[in-house]
Amino acid sequence: MNAIFQFPNYLLKRQALALTGKFRCYDPSGRLVLFSEQKMFKLREDIRVYADESKSQEVLSIKARQIVDFSAAYDVVDTAMNQKVGALRRKGWSSLLRDEWEVLDANDTVLGKLFEDSIGLAMLRRLLLGSLLPQNYDIAFGETRVADLKQRFNLFRYELDLDFSMDTEQRLDRRLGIAAGILLATVEGKQSS
Repeated sequence: MNAIFQFPNYLLKRQALALTGKFRCYDPSGRLVLFSEQKMFKLREDIRVYADESKSQEVLSIKARQIVDFSAAYDVVDTAMNQKVGALRRKGWSSLLRDEWEVLDANDTVLGKLFEDSIGLAMLRRLLLGSLLPQNYDIAFGETRVADLKQRFNLFRYELDLDFSMDTEQRLDRRLGIAAGILLATVEGKQSS
């Protein structure tokens, strides 16, 4: 596996006021390790992630299985190795009140879930405060929390801390965790625009 997927923490930033969704992912020392530029007006999400802004080395793809799907599933592929890492599947009706996703392995077996912190805070975000109340997500495998994805308060851009440090056994593939962060930033961007 590529060394850029070995860190316990990352910071994901989405550029504001761009015609395309640009995402930059930084390692704990602040070095850019991943870049993605999402094309606008696509019927089916197809997010490509590169090792840097030159886009010469693609490392991941996050692709929706269908054009319109209330319980959308997104395959995450390590394109450098041409290997499916897993998938993320949105829980349709459950996500109306608070975001909830299933985390799947390469064979679509459920490993765990990704969920927004609380129904109360989620409803406040949706009904009153919007992006003024940062989102917080956990990824849990059973009762064990393996990741914390926490949005920083910033009026000018979307910033998401990806913390995998509690996953000492590395049960969650970092590629899948980073893809979850990018996907959440993409979905959040559409909800708040």
